[in-house]
Amino acid sequence: QVQLVESGGGSVQAGGSLRLSCAASERTFRTYYMAWFRQAPGKEREFVASSTLNNGRTHYADSVKGRFTISRDNAENTYLQMSSLKPEDTALYYCAAKPVYSINRVYTGVSDYNYWGRGTQVTVSS
Repeated sequence: QVQLVESGGGSVQAGGSLRLSCAASERTFRTYYMAWFRQAPGKEREFVASSTLNNGRTHYADSVKGRFTISRDNAENTYLQMSSLKPEDTALYYCAAKPVYSINRVYTGVSDYNYWGRGTQVTVSS
C-alpha cells in the first residue's frame, strides 16, 4: 500500500527553524507532484508549497514565501525547510502526492491530491 510518512515536527520559538521530511513507500513517487499542506486547530487544511521533480518548478503560499523552501532528493523524499517561524505557522503539517498532473499547472487544492500522510505537528511559541 502506498504510504507517505512525515517527520521532523516539533516545538520551537518564534524565529526558529525546522526541517520536515516526507518519505514515500514506493519509487514511483519520484515522478509524482508533491506538496505540503497544513491545518491549524479549527481551520481548514491549506496549501503551503509544491514541487515537480522533473522541471524543478516550485510554488508557495504567499504566507510562507521567502521563509519556507520545498525540495526533493533523488530518492522518494520531499522536504520542507522552514525558517523565521511565526506562531501563526503552528499547525499539523501534511505531505501529499499527485501521480498524474499537467507540468504547467499548479495544484493547491486538497481535492487535487490522491495520497496523504498522517501529519507531523509544528508548534511555534512567541
